Amino acid sequence: MAFVINDSCVSCGACAGACPVGAISEGDGKFEIDAAACISCGACAGTCPTGAISEE
Repeated sequence: MAFVINDSCVSCGACAGACPVGAISEGDGKFEIDAAACISCGACAGTCPTGAISEE
């Protein structure tokens, strides 16, 4: 299952740098994860300071 970013995202970008496959990009008001590219490794979730990333 892919990970998702909820509305608690503060657009800090920490998750994008942690993603080994580059599946995270800045969206409209928050960062977004491309579900097709996500390999469900969870590396991003551990870097989020607001806990906005969870498994879908």
